[in-house]
Amino acid sequence: MELAIFNSVDRDEAIRTLTPCLDISRWVEAIVDARPYAGVDELLGQARQAAQPFTPDEVESAMAHHPRIGERPKAQTTEAAMSRSEQAGVDPGDSAVTTALAEGNRAYEEKFGRVFLIRAAGRSAQEMLSALQERLTHTPEEEDTIVAGQLREIALLRLSGLVSEGVNA
Repeated sequence: MELAIFNSVDRDEAIRTLTPCLDISRWVEAIVDARPYAGVDELLGQARQAAQPFTPDEVESAMAHHPRIGERPKAQTTEAAMSRSEQAGVDPGDSAVTTALAEGNRAYEEKFGRVFLIRAAGRSAQEMLSALQERLTHTPEEEDTIVAGQLREIALLRLSGLVSEGVNA
């Protein structure tokens, strides 16, 4: 969507547009209500500011929408399509890595009570697996901080892919 269009759509449509980036109402509304933006950099700056910090409840709520690394969501939603694209580095045919990811996901969920979250875009399956194994050594407090940061990275990446300057920029 071009920035000019995003700036001009009604509030409800703007909220529906941004929610797949990160389903945290406060974050989405802070971005939508600060329109109009002079440029995408200003929009992303507002998104960064609104994401500092996420509350534990916001993180928990947003996590409900994230699939396990290595599992492709089958739903036909915008958020599922974004996730499939972001996880392109995981080759389902590489059984050693997909098995290790599945085992790591289970261990992570047992330890932390939530799915392992990482900004998958631009990372190979091996990089994600290495990060998963390293993060299994963290305390819950350390991991809470990292998860909130990963949510911010994912949201900003999705937002930057969603809204463009347009042809007149």
